Amino acid sequence: MTTTDGVLKVALLGCGVVGSEVVRLLAEQADELAQRVGARLELAGVAVRRPARHPEVPAELLTTDAEALVRRDDVDVVVEVVGGIEPVRSLLLAALESGKSVVSANKALLADDGATLHDAATRNGVDLYYEAAVAGAIPLLRPLRESLAGDRITRVMGIVNGTTNFILSRMDATGAGFDEALAEATSLGYAEADPTADVDGYDAAAKAAILAGLAFHTRVTMSDVHREGIGEVTAADVASAQAMDCTVKLLAICERTTVADGTESVSVRAHPAMIPRRHPLAGVGDAFNAVFVEAEAAGSLMFYGRGAGGAPTASAVLGDLVAVARNRVSGSRGAGESAYAALPIRSMGEVTTRYHVALDVADQPGVLAGVANAFAEEGVSIQTVRQEGRGDAATLVLVTHAATDAALGRTVEKLAAMSLVGRAASVMRVEGMTGE
Repeated sequence: MTTTDGVLKVALLGCGVVGSEVVRLLAEQADELAQRVGARLELAGVAVRRPARHPEVPAELLTTDAEALVRRDDVDVVVEVVGGIEPVRSLLLAALESGKSVVSANKALLADDGATLHDAATRNGVDLYYEAAVAGAIPLLRPLRESLAGDRITRVMGIVNGTTNFILSRMDATGAGFDEALAEATSLGYAEADPTADVDGYDAAAKAAILAGLAFHTRVTMSDVHREGIGEVTAADVASAQAMDCTVKLLAICERTTVADGTESVSVRAHPAMIPRRHPLAGVGDAFNAVFVEAEAAGSLMFYGRGAGGAPTASAVLGDLVAVARNRVSGSRGAGESAYAALPIRSMGEVTTRYHVALDVADQPGVLAGVANAFAEEGVSIQTVRQEGRGDAATLVLVTHAATDAALGRTVEKLAAMSLVGRAASVMRVEGMTGE
């Protein structure tokens, strides 16, 4: 559908921190945006729950009836910055089914049921863009979907949650424990009053699902992602990482694996891991995000910047809005979903990586031999061992060569049953090391 009067009407769902920035930028940059698009972008309405709380929006644009707004005949594009699953999914489906393009920042919905939205967009010949759903202002999804469309991506690994990165960065810099670092993040506004989605890894897992789908041309949902949070990361873990010249990060990791017979599969996970300080991601501090992409022809690429916040996220929303609006003006459609590969998802037990294992053991002869034998029985090769004595007790710190998650899990179970092993004080994956 093309504009006939030089104006494209935009419906905005939500006007919180990001939405209010979208309203501001649309007004302040109206003339420039018109030049870039080839038509003026005008707000048709802004759907909110409490209009009285939004004095920054002209009163005549505010409405509490989001469904009526998205179904209006004069609306060309719907921009959604509400979040959550319902009623947003129904609202966006209504918009797509009525021929309106959609720009969304909703990582949870896209990771949960992006396929339904993509199908509706394809069926109705409209666009579904969502750059702001992952890594804020960082241009990441469109390069994966378009710029690298001629390449074969093998791995995507990144820091995609600013809250957890701030917490782990403070733990690394100051020696603070998790609770202390979380309190600091909350006081500075980096963490929400309820930080569960961030610290328990849900946010990173949703973003990992989106990244994997784009990178590997395969539909990946939140249920396919192995998820672990950072709540169990201790100051001792961070100190142990430092002793290895590593740091701890919450990573989203998406990998394409090819076995000997040529069969391919995909693994997707989000969890804390130790990475060497020489790795490009190790130097990403505070609330910044960065994603490392490995492709066969392009080699290694890294995307870095502010991954959250009103203005950075609104920048990504406006970028999508300009792209979608240009397509409306020209009567065309942008790149849609590419899920032709439909690769199977590997279970976490099949995933191979290195591990850091700290064991509380009795300081007696034969303990190390027994521990080494437990690893050997499961085919897990030990790279390094360090022992720290504490009188009658000691801590064994082992780093393995690459092994499957299932094999490591069985090894830890055997160790726990040994009389001379008190407990596995820490088990953490080690990523980004050469020679695995």
